[in-house]
Amino acid sequence: MKTNSLSAWILAVRPYSLGNSVILVCVASALAFADGEFRWLPALLCLLFAVAMQCTANLVNDLWDFLKGADRPDRLGPDRAFAKGLITLPAMKAGIAGFTAVACIVGCGLLAWALHADMLRYGGWELIAAGAACVMFAYFYTAGPWPLAYHGLGDVAVFLFFGIIPVTFTYFLQTGTWSTASLLAAAACGLAIDTMLMVNNFRDREEDARCGKRTIVVCLGAGAGRWGYLALGVGAVVLCLSLLLLGRPVAALLPLPYLFVHVATWRKMVRIDHGEELDVCLGETARNIWIFGLLFTLGILLDSLL
Repeated sequence: MKTNSLSAWILAVRPYSLGNSVILVCVASALAFADGEFRWLPALLCLLFAVAMQCTANLVNDLWDFLKGADRPDRLGPDRAFAKGLITLPAMKAGIAGFTAVACIVGCGLLAWALHADMLRYGGWELIAAGAACVMFAYFYTAGPWPLAYHGLGDVAVFLFFGIIPVTFTYFLQTGTWSTASLLAAAACGLAIDTMLMVNNFRDREEDARCGKRTIVVCLGAGAGRWGYLALGVGAVVLCLSLLLLGRPVAALLPLPYLFVHVATWRKMVRIDHGEELDVCLGETARNIWIFGLLFTLGILLDSLL
C-alpha cells in the first residue's frame, strides 16, 4: 500500500465503524417520521455531519494513540495507518483539518436551515453549543493534555456522542422538540455502540496498561470488560423494551434478536479472553450494532403504520 494513497486513507478512517453514525441518524429520523415530522434535508445534513466528525475522531485517534505510545506497529487489532507509516504526519494533520472543516461547513448549513425554518428555541445557540461539543470530543477523546480515553471516560464520551447528542439533536432538528422516546432511543443506541469500545479496550488491556491509558478495563480489571460488554448490550435491549410504556410495541420488541447475537459474541469473547483472535469479536460487534440499529429503525417505522 502506497504512502498517502486512497487505500491508506480508507484504512485510517475505519469504514467498519462509520455505520455507527448512520444508525444514529436512521433511528432519530425514523422517530421523526413516526411522529409525522420527518424532513429529509436536515436528516441528510445530520448524517454528513456525523460521518465527517467520526472520520475526524478516527484520524485524531490514529495519530495521537501512536504519539502517546498506545499504538505501535506490532499492536493488536486492525492496522492503524499512521503507526504503519502509511500516512505522513503533514498529510494526517491536513486530513484532520479537512474533515473538521467539512463538518463545520455542514454544521453551518444545518444552522442556516434551522434558522430559516424557525426550528430553534434559543436563536441557534443550542445548535452551536452541540456542534462545538462534538468538535471538542473528536479532538480531546485522545488528544490534548487530559484525553478522555486515557482517564477512564471513554465510555461516557461514547454514550454521549454516539447516543444522546446525535439522536436527540437529529430528532430535534426535524421536529423542533424533544421527546421521551428520542431520549430512550438515544440511550439505547449509546449503550449498543459502546460495546465496540468495550471489546476494543478488553483486547488492548495489557498494552493500554503499559502506556498509561487508563480505560475502565485497565482500572477495574478484565472482569469489568467481560461483564461490562454483556451488560451494555442487555441494557440497550431493556431500554428498547421501555418503549412499550410509550405505545411503541414493535420498536420495543423487534430489536430482541440483537440480544441473541450479542450474547453469542460475548461467549466467544470470554472464551478467547486475550490476543489478536479477539479481532473476530470486534468484527462481530460491528455487525451486531448494525443488526440492532436496523431492527430498531424498522420497528419504529412499523409502529407508525399500526
